[in-house]
Amino acid sequence: MPTGAPLDADIILAATEEVLRRHGPAKATVVDVARALGVSHTAVYKHFPSKQALREAVTRRWLSRDRDTLAAIAGDTQVPPPRRLRAWLAAMLAAKQAKARDHVADLLRQLQAILADGTADGTFAAIDPAAAAHAVFDATTRFHHPALAAEWQAPGVEAALDAVCTLLLNGLAA
Repeated sequence: MPTGAPLDADIILAATEEVLRRHGPAKATVVDVARALGVSHTAVYKHFPSKQALREAVTRRWLSRDRDTLAAIAGDTQVPPPRRLRAWLAAMLAAKQAKARDHVADLLRQLQAILADGTADGTFAAIDPAAAAHAVFDATTRFHHPALAAEWQAPGVEAALDAVCTLLLNGLAA
């Protein structure tokens, strides 16, 4: 945080976004946000009463950013409707692509951490955790890709996931 800059919600939210990108949602804490800002966690709680409130505010900020960009394009009556429509659709695609990239990168970081821990404690063979994380993610696409969501309700999907997990764990075993 810049010296002398007053701590406000926008500064906290910007820091929280960075902490979430760096640590992922499972490991990011209010203490991490406070540390990034060089303040106590109590100072953060003065603006946001809980970790949940802080995360909800970040989510609203992310959603508003896309909505505001799209609304600006839609409302620009100086641009002919065909160009506006093309620009609006392109901006929506770019926003969705960025969110998907960030989401997948976060999931891969989480997998990499699990695999690195397993390698460190000897549970898994010596592997490159980053490469293995990509392989595990790719091997389990059926169970997490939105285009395959209809299959998630199919009878036996849990057994199929268990079989894939067993295969992966046997392949990773030290």
